[in-house]
Amino acid sequence: MKFTYKRLFIISSILLSVVGVLFIFSAGTYWSSIHYEGQTPFYIRQSIYLAIALIVFFTVINMPLFTEEKAWISLYIFSLILLVLVLIPGIGLSRNGSQSWIGLGPLTMQPAELVKITTLMYLSFLLSKVKNSERVVQLKHFLILIIPCALIMLQPDFGSVFILIVSSFMLFFVARYPVKLYVGIIALGVVGLTALIMSAPYRLQRIFAFIDPWGDPLGAGFQGVQSMLAIGPAGLLGHGFGDSRQKFLYLPEPQNDFIFSIILEEIGFLGGCVVLLLFGMFIYSGIGLAMQATQSSHFYAIVSLVSMIGFQACLNIGVVVGLIPVTGVTLPFISYGGTSLMIIWFIVAIVISFSNRSEVSS
Repeated sequence: MKFTYKRLFIISSILLSVVGVLFIFSAGTYWSSIHYEGQTPFYIRQSIYLAIALIVFFTVINMPLFTEEKAWISLYIFSLILLVLVLIPGIGLSRNGSQSWIGLGPLTMQPAELVKITTLMYLSFLLSKVKNSERVVQLKHFLILIIPCALIMLQPDFGSVFILIVSSFMLFFVARYPVKLYVGIIALGVVGLTALIMSAPYRLQRIFAFIDPWGDPLGAGFQGVQSMLAIGPAGLLGHGFGDSRQKFLYLPEPQNDFIFSIILEEIGFLGGCVVLLLFGMFIYSGIGLAMQATQSSHFYAIVSLVSMIGFQACLNIGVVVGLIPVTGVTLPFISYGGTSLMIIWFIVAIVISFSNRSEVSS
């Protein structure tokens, strides 16, 4: 069987999602039984979310609307409205100090996840219209980026802002924005990042905890310490699937941001490399699909979305292994969460839609 980029892209997405369900079963069952007694276990919910996500996938790839610029302009405006609504008391829901969710009956949605996509899509179409002789900074491009970032920071959700900004700058780079401008952009970014860290004490605590997690092992450094205690003794093959020790109320919410710790603890370094290989397959096949695109807007769109997921995965894994301060970013496809999983599969569907459109027009 010939493994085309498209087939490899879909297979890697499915395998990563299955890995997610399996390790949510392993990592979250005990936590669920203690903290959510009598409620549906996390792995069953995630299985239902995956089924819904696949329905979303098959629906989107059969709707040409999602390859049209006008649709993405409308969705961008709609996502900004949702970001405003989430800040209104009574509409927005607060969790862990962030008012980032909107309740829809028993379901919740996180508008920041949607706005990351709509911003990148809108920018992709705009950048595709810029001629080589006009490769200069355009204020409109940065306004399209800054507005959602400002609204997200009011929640606050620093992780989503960081992912959106880095993904947008990667898009600007691919679109051949003048390289010399990145010196100024990086300088402004460092100043802005420093200001954001200094403006919130908990962010400063995370920096100190990153530098020395054992300085406050029961406070700001708790997650980092517990993650290292999970990973350190695991060795090459781990303790075996289901045999994690840190999931027994040591590592908080092990089915969420730090699920890769449990993966490494149970299937070891080699098992973790298999997961990394799946992400590598996803990124490789996604870039392959972008290179086959017949229109620059399709190329930019696919590259930006695949890069965003790849960067988010790197960010989460970097936090888990102690290379990056804690950011509260989930591991794509794998961490527990209905909104996150459905958004990821929405992205997969968009990429396939652009690929199909390119095949038709070629």
